[in-house]
Amino acid sequence: MSRNIAASEQWKDALQDNYGTPGILLTKGKGAFVWDVDGKKYLDFLGGIATNILGHAHPAIASAVSEQITRLGHVSNLYMHPQAIELAQKLQDLVGEPSARTFFCNSGAEANEAAIKLSRLTGRKRIVSTEGSFHGRTVGSLSITGQASKRAAFYPLLSKVKFAPYGDLKSLRKLVNRKTAMVIVEAIQGENGVVVPPDGYLAGVREICDATGALFVIDAVQTGMGRTGEWFGYEHEGVKPDVITLAKGLGGGLPLGAMISLGSKVPTFKPGEHGSTFGGNPIACAAANAAIDFIVENDVLEHVQWAGKYLKDSLETIPGVESIRGSGLLLGVVLKSSQAVELSKICMHKGLLVNAPNKNVIRLAPPLNVTKKQLKTFIEVFAECIKELPHA
Repeated sequence: MSRNIAASEQWKDALQDNYGTPGILLTKGKGAFVWDVDGKKYLDFLGGIATNILGHAHPAIASAVSEQITRLGHVSNLYMHPQAIELAQKLQDLVGEPSARTFFCNSGAEANEAAIKLSRLTGRKRIVSTEGSFHGRTVGSLSITGQASKRAAFYPLLSKVKFAPYGDLKSLRKLVNRKTAMVIVEAIQGENGVVVPPDGYLAGVREICDATGALFVIDAVQTGMGRTGEWFGYEHEGVKPDVITLAKGLGGGLPLGAMISLGSKVPTFKPGEHGSTFGGNPIACAAANAAIDFIVENDVLEHVQWAGKYLKDSLETIPGVESIRGSGLLLGVVLKSSQAVELSKICMHKGLLVNAPNKNVIRLAPPLNVTKKQLKTFIEVFAECIKELPHA
């Protein structure tokens, strides 16, 4: 019996079924590759869902984490430690705002929960989000997630939340008023199938928030930390949000989230108003600092822009592909058929890890430092996988 099958039985006997039962048990990884318990090698183009920004077991991150754990592991938020200060200062530099103040947590859902609470400090209660959005699965973050299928089983959620069609400024303008605490949008909707808004959308949201006094919150959990070829995924619009939420790639593969407030007019938490026991712990912050340093020192953002274009241009020529959307190395392969789930399974069988956020899109989020050789291998094998689809 395959050890993957045996592990599946053990998984079902011990874990909740919220993820279903994964098909393979991964035991090690290096760079863009992982291996399962049976020794099969996979080219990982999902990267922990846009989390392992420098791949698996990156030497800089492994070294930083190893050194930190021998010095100081966990101190709670009752005491300072150097790694958190260093990371918060780095984030100030990356957002280009000395007034930026960071709250560290462990995940994107927690970062968005913090944003919700921060918006309440304005004295307003209403929130406007977008249809198709994904902001997390806690009660607060789920309340602002615009996907009915994820929300339905857990009503009642937070009240006074409205949803506008993503990319539609006219509809958004009708919903946002002087009672609105915040407007939250993703720079690209990753979980909805890598949906990119029209040019000028983020700038338009900024104008609407300026006119009404609502906080403009950008959820950069999936687009952040260089994933799109920009640090956060909104810079090309020339806007500056009031709040940025981060996670996924921030920790370089370790659990770390952040909510950053920008500008002196944005509320900030006072002592006792919010917290996180493990948020911003020394080990996760050490990983984040090492990842940022590597990206900066090796011009990784420039490489992401090149690699994204190369991948996009190559995939568009494959029969069965309708189009490619996204930016940098967050791409959605839109299929001409509704067989994305089937295709993701074929890919796994052929040694490629991808996922299907919906029935006709394959999402790609390889390491930011993916090599040209790895890109070419992926393109070749992916083309073969599409050929195996029924009626492709």
